[in-house]
Amino acid sequence: MSPTSPTPPPRKQIHLAAHFPGVNNTTVWADPGSGSHIAFPSFAHLARTAERGLFDFFFLAEGLRLREHKGRIHDLDVVGRPESLTVLSALAAVTERLGLAATVSATFNEPYELARRLASLDHLSGGRAAWNVVTTSDAFTGENFRRGGYLDRADRYTRAAEFVATARELWDSWTADGQPRPIAHQGEHFTVRGEFTVPRSPQGHPVVIQAGDSPEGREFAASAADVIFTRHSGAEAGRAFYADVKGRLARYGRRPGDLKIMPGVTFVLGDTAAEAQEHAAEIRRRQVSPQQALLALEQVWGVDLSAYDPDGPLPDIDPDPHGELAQGRVRIADPKAVADKWRALSRAKGLSIRETVIETTGRQSFVGTAQDVAARMDAFVQTDAADGFILVPHLTPGGLDPFVDRVVPLLQERGVFRTAYSGSTLRSHLGLPEPAHTGGRGGRP
Repeated sequence: MSPTSPTPPPRKQIHLAAHFPGVNNTTVWADPGSGSHIAFPSFAHLARTAERGLFDFFFLAEGLRLREHKGRIHDLDVVGRPESLTVLSALAAVTERLGLAATVSATFNEPYELARRLASLDHLSGGRAAWNVVTTSDAFTGENFRRGGYLDRADRYTRAAEFVATARELWDSWTADGQPRPIAHQGEHFTVRGEFTVPRSPQGHPVVIQAGDSPEGREFAASAADVIFTRHSGAEAGRAFYADVKGRLARYGRRPGDLKIMPGVTFVLGDTAAEAQEHAAEIRRRQVSPQQALLALEQVWGVDLSAYDPDGPLPDIDPDPHGELAQGRVRIADPKAVADKWRALSRAKGLSIRETVIETTGRQSFVGTAQDVAARMDAFVQTDAADGFILVPHLTPGGLDPFVDRVVPLLQERGVFRTAYSGSTLRSHLGLPEPAHTGGRGGRP
């Protein structure tokens, strides 16, 4: 009797989400297909496309202040930044299964008020709400708020962890038979005493998403998040990040499947690989205009570089580590190291300022034919570099359509992506268990 071959493990299923490309330098603003970034039909088109593609959720970023450069409003921000939960509440009425994820800061909000808004969206949508927890890092943004200022990094994450734990206490405060129970939370950052006005929602708690790569951010994600939105879109870096964050879960009594890791990625499709590469190069040229190249350089150097030729060499001066030309952007931790790296690349390849910015800031993660992109995404997930992807198209609102039309069917043929929704809540799409109902006694931090 010949020995039987072991049964191969089941193929991992790929999770997909759609990011609305609004205020960023991913969007090709000059393209004839670029539409409004604040009108509701734009949001509705992309959300409906994501639902047609059976995506897990639709993801909105948020900005609490318009960014400035050299004391003037940055031109990519003038389209406006509508409030996320308001937009998602409207989208709940024109979608049926798609998850709805809002980015909301834990630095400039309060647990009771935000937990109530999120629970309301979860009820209105039938259990499809998600909260992308972010911390706000700068006093410039804080000027829009009563208490102003900002928190140090460690304090921001301490506040965010208590914020999430307090929100979960509120979401859990109603009993299984529908009775409100008093809340008595006393912590370092928050005191909440009273009764929550919203019953337990259809998926127990809204899904919690977190984005952060620092040690504090990784630990916070391992302790508190259901999904982590990461920038690691390369396979090797993705596998290292995946192993690190998943390895932290056991300390909190969690299993690897309790946290989904989904990098933000872009894509460019072509009928041939060469056509896709040519199209990708053209998109990058349109994303990085000569003016935009100098602006990107000034964010690193921290000084006015308007006298430099975008088609000429990089500056040989060192950055000013205290430069304040850009306001409302995440500060670069070591600008000299970045400048040295860019200059070395520029010298090695003979690149101009614009060409260097194009090469170093590119986010086109998957470029090729639909078959190539489907195969690479599948390999990425099967080798534990991610659990799925948050797609950031370069056009609003129709940029996601080619992926849904051409790549999703190929993923389905591979048996790694659903052919129909099997549940109605976002937790069911993500394969996440409903949180245990503590009946007001607190939940997982």
